[in-house]
Amino acid sequence: MDSPVQRIAITAGEPAGIGPDLIIALAQRDHANELVVIGDADLLKARASQLGLPLNAIPYDHHSSPVAGGRGTLHVEHVALGAPCSAGVLDPANADYVLATLERAGRGCLSGEFAAVVTAPVQKSVITESGTPFSGHTEYFAELCGTPLPVMLLCADELRVALLTTHLPLSQVPAQITHERITRVGAILHAGLKQWFGINSPRIAILGLNPHAGEAGLLGHEERDIIEPAIQELRMQGLNVTGPLPADSAFTREALVNFDAVLAMYHDQGLPVLKHAGFGRAVNITLGLPIVRTSVDHGTALSLAGTGTADAGSLSAALQLAEKIARQQHSSGLQEQP
Repeated sequence: MDSPVQRIAITAGEPAGIGPDLIIALAQRDHANELVVIGDADLLKARASQLGLPLNAIPYDHHSSPVAGGRGTLHVEHVALGAPCSAGVLDPANADYVLATLERAGRGCLSGEFAAVVTAPVQKSVITESGTPFSGHTEYFAELCGTPLPVMLLCADELRVALLTTHLPLSQVPAQITHERITRVGAILHAGLKQWFGINSPRIAILGLNPHAGEAGLLGHEERDIIEPAIQELRMQGLNVTGPLPADSAFTREALVNFDAVLAMYHDQGLPVLKHAGFGRAVNITLGLPIVRTSVDHGTALSLAGTGTADAGSLSAALQLAEKIARQQHSSGLQEQP
């Protein structure tokens, strides 16, 4: 049986960045699902004209049945900019616009209107500069959904790296590495790999915090006092976890073949390796949410906005993964019906 056409929301991201460019590039091919862009329709039309690409921005009608996306067309849920925007030029007056697009997409996913949301990059600094504290998409959607502990997972082909802590200054990381956090994040990662990636018995590597994973306490005590006991508890719960492993050797090809995912202690412990392996085609997915949310692996690239040189590979990969998971969710729902 053919898969039904689903609605996938795409937030346009920072209007001065490459988000609009990437979305317009995606629109240059046919799609099996209906892509609903949440953003300013006039901005998208103007950017398409600047890029010299055709774009038919169709007003989104949530009362209609979903239809597959045709080449050169996008369904757009219009959210007006706060101020006129030029490619590459940030303006804090548009911070509320960015947040409004995220809220609209998130609430649409929670209600079942959208099967998933794919997010183009935002500029965290300009949102914070406007007076609204904002540490990232992951934390924003967690608060919107009432999720106490979201887990950031990035994927590049078969390499999957999850983060125990996300957007924190490095000085604050050790205090956040607790027994409870490790066991909770480990369980969320295990469940996400099963539910969204179809891995029946996930094998998870857990890294240490310190060089050489503490070297038996010589280089730090967190492994001995916190991480190892948490790993033991996860094993008692039936999870297949290994560690704490030294970060400098855990990412060798020989080591990675034994694991389906790596749990890193902090942002720059795991993500440089992943982005080296797959930058431009990697996908960021938030585990632990009641909705499906994927994103690109890069920032707003202001210098590339409006030039036609931005690579849409990561956004395309994020869309493909969101569609795959949404399709699995739909199939599972049908199977669970009496």
